[in-house]
Amino acid sequence: MSSTKTVTVTVDPPQSSSSAPIELETIVHEAQPRQSSNAVADPETGGETSESQPPLPIFKILVSGYSFFCAGLDSATLGPLVPHILDAFSIGTGHIAIIYAAIFAGWLLAALTNPFLAAHLHLGKLLFIGAIFQVFAQCLRPWAPYSLFFSTFFFQALGMAFQDTHSNTYVSAVRDSHRWLSFIHAMYALGGLVGPLISTAIATAEEDRVNGWRTVYYVTLGTSALNLIAVALAFRDTLFLMKSQSAEAQREERRNKEALEEVGQLLKLKNVWLMSAFYFFQSGAWSTSGGWVVEYLTQHRHGQLSQVGYVPTGFWAGVVLGRTLLAEPTFRFGEQRMILCYSIATLVLQLLFWLLPNLVASATAYALMGFFFGPYFATGMRVSAKIIPRKVQSTGLGLIFVLAQAGAAIFPSFTGLIATSAGVQVLQPIVTALIVGGGVCWWLLPNVTLKE
Repeated sequence: MSSTKTVTVTVDPPQSSSSAPIELETIVHEAQPRQSSNAVADPETGGETSESQPPLPIFKILVSGYSFFCAGLDSATLGPLVPHILDAFSIGTGHIAIIYAAIFAGWLLAALTNPFLAAHLHLGKLLFIGAIFQVFAQCLRPWAPYSLFFSTFFFQALGMAFQDTHSNTYVSAVRDSHRWLSFIHAMYALGGLVGPLISTAIATAEEDRVNGWRTVYYVTLGTSALNLIAVALAFRDTLFLMKSQSAEAQREERRNKEALEEVGQLLKLKNVWLMSAFYFFQSGAWSTSGGWVVEYLTQHRHGQLSQVGYVPTGFWAGVVLGRTLLAEPTFRFGEQRMILCYSIATLVLQLLFWLLPNLVASATAYALMGFFFGPYFATGMRVSAKIIPRKVQSTGLGLIFVLAQAGAAIFPSFTGLIATSAGVQVLQPIVTALIVGGGVCWWLLPNVTLKE
């Protein structure tokens, strides 16, 4: 037998509001000591299992983490390769905006199609489709000409959007989700750590200075192919499973109508927009910084490309440590309080990076920024899972993801366009403003805590 227990989820209003806290009650089941069965929600089906402590789907969690590693690896290779891309195609910094526009277009298309695909396809098939798009993009990059090379970022982003969104939703439903979410997002950071090491080492070692940098994409092709195989093995239980397809057009119409209703319901939730704005600014900050920091240090601080190309590695090493070491303190001391503290620390470090004209000091401050940036994404996803109704959670996380990627695409593009005339030093005030904007959005979010 099992006992029923009420868990009160208290949602405090923003500090600027005088309203009373919001309390939502949910019913959960707890096993009595020494009992062998219990009703526990299954993260994949939403149903119940008969095990008091259902085994964690470790293999699926590991594969989800590896998909985030591949995403981080791909994202972090771009920054160190920007100087090589500019030389190879004989283009200016403004043309890099095309890459970020293609990335945003991929995420936008995924956000628009995700509710309808999720209504018809199971988890395994959605993840597999995302992995296929990424392999396709990586196959083109080692040889594609200018226009086709830039278009590969659209297909890569589209694949990442499908896979990352649904992997994140899946892991957010498992036991001790705050730890596992931290794990998969730490894997993204680990990919970000490895990316600059690989891209800088290969690009600067190649004798062919014009096209040698393309060799980097043979590595990302291999990791993406392994990702495709891993998804097929881990999620094979739902890969070939079809949702019931009725011959009657009415059922098809009803599913599409329900998807539209979910989107309409989602767009009315203020907290979703606040969370989306938080990610919009913060993703814009780290993407802009990571995409242009090497160019900034070579052009404005006169660093050697073979040396400063490794500076993003320090940032991503900080992110890995931050996501690993700060997960528990953030959870224990309160998400809202801790993220605000991290935002202040990040702002101070960004000002040091900007104002101290020393390469060593800049690299150190940049690495510490990564450490405090670390917990942002996993913590925000966990809070989002609390404040977004379960029925529209997949669609809601998809919207948050796409707006995060919008920030990660728009602001680096904006920086590149301004840098064409004003110089790459415009990077610093833009990143500073984005950090402040993200902190304000988080401050306006309700403070969600669990009281048992």
